[in-house]
Amino acid sequence: MQARLTGNINSMTDVMTITENSKITLHFALLLEDGQVVDSTFEREKPASFVFGDGNLLSSVEAQLLGLRTGDKETFKLAPEQAFGQRNPANIQSFPRSQFNADMELYEGLVISFADAARAELPGVVSSFDDERVEVDFNHPLAGRSLLFKVEILDVQAQGEMS
Repeated sequence: MQARLTGNINSMTDVMTITENSKITLHFALLLEDGQVVDSTFEREKPASFVFGDGNLLSSVEAQLLGLRTGDKETFKLAPEQAFGQRNPANIQSFPRSQFNADMELYEGLVISFADAARAELPGVVSSFDDERVEVDFNHPLAGRSLLFKVEILDVQAQGEMS
C-alpha cells in the first residue's frame, strides 16, 4: 500500500500529493488539439515551480492537478471555457484609419499595443483594414480553442517545508 500524504513526509517511501498550498515543481506543455506546441518547459533546463492557488495557472488546470503525486504524468483536455474562454464578438473593435500613424504599415496579424481605461497595456491583433477603417481583435489568441495540457510532476512539498 502506498501512502498518500497531505502533511509532512514521514519516510522516504511516502509520496506527497498535490493539495491546496502545495509547492509544485513540474514540466508542462500547452498544446493545440493538432499537437502544435504553444508553450512548454520540457525542452528547457528549468521546470516551472509555483504554489498551488497562487494564480500562476488557470484554476481549471489546478483542479486537474489536485491529488497528483511526484512522478505522475498526465494529459488533460481543456475545453475553451476551461482555458481562455470563447471568442467574444464584442472584443472586435473597429477604428478609423486616421487614429493610426499615416506611415504605420498595417497587415493582418499585426499586434498593436493599446492602453485601456486604467492605462494598462492591452494587445490587439489587426484582423482586417482598408483605407477608412482598421478592425482590431482583442480576444485572447487562444480564445475559442480546445487545448491539451501535458504535465509531469517532479516534486511536491507541503507549504511548511518550502525553502
